[in-house]
Formats: sequence, structure tokens, C-alpha cells
Amino acid sequence: MPGPVFLTGERVELRTVEREDREFIARHRNDPAFRRVLGDTRPMNLSAATDYLESVVGDDDGETFLVGIGDRTVGLCFFYDLDETNGSAEIGYWITLEAQGRGHATDAARTLARYAFDERRLDKLTARVRAPNVASGRVLEKVGFREEGVLREQEFVGGRRVDLRVFGLLPSELER
Repeated sequence: MPGPVFLTGERVELRTVEREDREFIARHRNDPAFRRVLGDTRPMNLSAATDYLESVVGDDDGETFLVGIGDRTVGLCFFYDLDETNGSAEIGYWITLEAQGRGHATDAARTLARYAFDERRLDKLTARVRAPNVASGRVLEKVGFREEGVLREQEFVGGRRVDLRVFGLLPSELER
């Protein structure tokens, strides 16, 4: 069962991640479609999911939330590489295959950005998207992110080199 609601968007709720959520995270992170998008090449069992929860979710380097619709969990969103000196962080998100295409990622990213700017007082968010993932770039553009550059053939995904698109968002650009 997901933790309590921490933030509420128009369509989704962002909830705290609890130990019981390990199975959800491992199951979806092992899905071949997610591995391609996230660039993961290693399997995630419950032990690895526990390590993930302890090192990433429990870290002071950012925030991680489950994306929920009512009592149904449909994804994860997070910011990391928090740089409080410069007021910046990088965001990411993923939505389960069966829940994609319904605006959940856009609402989660917008809600997370609002929190980062309004409550955490950050001045800039960045995001990186592998070039084949057109849908994720579109999510960022709907939120107000602008493409700032391309790191050519930066990553090796699915047996080939792919470009990494870099996006940035300032508080004044956020589509509220």
C-alpha cells in the first residue's frame, strides 16, 4: 500500500515511497520497455529494490514519490542531484505501460516542479531524455521545459549509441 499523499496534482497524487513498494518498483524496472527508456541493463530483484529504496529514496540528495490515482500506483517521479548551493536539481519520472498516454506523467512532472520551486525554493530544474523517447520530451515541453542541447551518442541503449537531449526549466517558465 502506498504511503500518505504528499502532493496533489490535477490528475495524480504523489505519495511517499514505502518498503512495501519494492515489488512494484522491481517489477516495472525489469520490464524490457522500461529498461530501454531508463537505460537500465541490470535486473532488479527485491534485494536490489531494497538497496534502491535505502540509497535513493532515503537519500538527502532529492525526493522520490509514487504516482498514484486513488489507491492505484501508476509510476514514480523524482528529483535528484540536488544542488542547494546553486538551487538546482534534475527530475525524472516513469509511468506504467497500461497508464501511459493519459496525462499522468505531465501532471506528475508539473506537480513535482511546482513543489521544487515553491517549497524547496529551487531556481532551475533539468531533465535528460534519450532521443528515441519522444513522449518523454513532449511531457517536458508541456510542463514548460526548453531543450538546451543534445549530447550526441552519449549513451548505449538497446545495442546502439543514442543521443541524450538536455532540457531546463526556470520558475517563470513553468506552465501552472
